Amino acid sequence: QVQLMESGGGSVQAGGSLRLSCAIHGARYSTNSMGWFRQAPGKEREGVAGMNTVGSTSYADSVKGRFTISKDNVKNTLYLQMTNLGPEDAGVYYCAAGPRFGILLAQTLYTTWGQGTQVTVSS
Repeated sequence: QVQLMESGGGSVQAGGSLRLSCAIHGARYSTNSMGWFRQAPGKEREGVAGMNTVGSTSYADSVKGRFTISKDNVKNTLYLQMTNLGPEDAGVYYCAAGPRFGILLAQTLYTTWGQGTQVTVSS
C-alpha cells in the first residue's frame, strides 16, 4: 500500500517561489501516475500538474510556464517547483498517486492521497 507525505509548504510573497515535496512509501506499481492538486478555501479541488511513468506530463493552464513537476526515482520523491507565485496559487496542495494511466489532472485517476501542505501567498 502506498503512502504519501507532502512537505515544503509555507508563506511566500507574491512573485516568490516554493518547492513542494511528496515522499512516496510503498509499492512502485501503484505510482504509475502521480499528480499535484490544490484546494483554495471555498473552492473545489483542482488538478495542477501530473506525470506518469511513460513520460507524459500535464499542467493546468493557470500554472503553465511557472510550475514544474518532477520525480526523483532514487529518493522516491515527487516535486512541484512553483515560481512567480500569486495569491491565486494559495491553498492546500495535495500529492496523489495511482496505478493506472489516464487523464493526469483528473482526480478519479488517483487512489492514494497525501494529507496536504498549506501554501500561502501574500500580495
